[in-house]
Amino acid sequence: MRNKHNIGKTSGSHKRSALIPAFCAFVFCMAIGRAEEFSNPLMRGADPHALTDGETVWMYPTRADPERKAFYAYSSVDLKNWKKHGPVFRLTDAPWFNDTSRPNNGAWAPGVIKRDGKWYLYYSIGPKPSRIGVAVADNPAGPFRDSGRPLLEDGGRRGFEAIDAMVFSDPKSGKYYFYAGGSAGSKLRVFELNTDMVSFAAEIPVETPKYFTEGPFMHFRNGVYYLSYSYGNYKKSSYSVHYATAKTPVGPWTYRGAILTSDATRKGPGHHSFFTRPSDGALLIAYHRYDGVTGDGPYKVRREIAIERVYYNADGSIRPISMTGGDERKK
Repeated sequence: MRNKHNIGKTSGSHKRSALIPAFCAFVFCMAIGRAEEFSNPLMRGADPHALTDGETVWMYPTRADPERKAFYAYSSVDLKNWKKHGPVFRLTDAPWFNDTSRPNNGAWAPGVIKRDGKWYLYYSIGPKPSRIGVAVADNPAGPFRDSGRPLLEDGGRRGFEAIDAMVFSDPKSGKYYFYAGGSAGSKLRVFELNTDMVSFAAEIPVETPKYFTEGPFMHFRNGVYYLSYSYGNYKKSSYSVHYATAKTPVGPWTYRGAILTSDATRKGPGHHSFFTRPSDGALLIAYHRYDGVTGDGPYKVRREIAIERVYYNADGSIRPISMTGGDERKK
């Protein structure tokens, strides 16, 4: 069967020569098409969790405003035009959230999953001491109703920060795994969720993979579990996406390298999610970055959200991802 990425073969040297100009034009146009494919950057914001439901992509980011007291959802069928919904959840909707005792606390890093017709929003509250809450809705546009208590807390203890939740549905076992952990301690923790999705069945002891800082994300392909995550300081050029692989959703991990790093004018790419494009099933990555900046940081402009195409090598490794668009955008 012909590979969909194969442009075809023609025998004979004269035919190959005749194809060279056309081939070069094709490659050039393909590169231009990739650069304009998603109209990057999409919007201001950070920590985008994107997922596909039918013909629609839903995205849940951390808000760009300093308050960060609410979440909005964005939906698109073409990945260029996005409709804003919400707020789908406010921190004041959580009865256990005490805004007076922790006035500087904000909401960020949402992780969303659909199960049995319900949508579950896992969200971080911090800075440290940090907590992760969970809210439930009947549809992706909300409103989400809080479960009534935090799902995970760090209590201000050193060595672990309760942020950056991600839930993964294991296609092999049918279990749902909860991943969390962040920069204060840079420690990864994994739990198996109960069927109610708002409580834990058990914590699974795991190693923290090499170069892990925060923002874990899990996806599965051809029998391999891919754990990707952010490394470095989120305000600086060191921020980047790395990944490790395993034969199970809880490791042990084999570190595979960095796949998304800063370039000349697009810095600090990270806190990402993988999702499939409805039109063709292609794997895409949503992430945030700083556009139109130079140097190592810290950067003082707001972060932007972008998406890119993801490709694998024949051995199953992920090819380094090139950032597109945004060069012309002013600070």
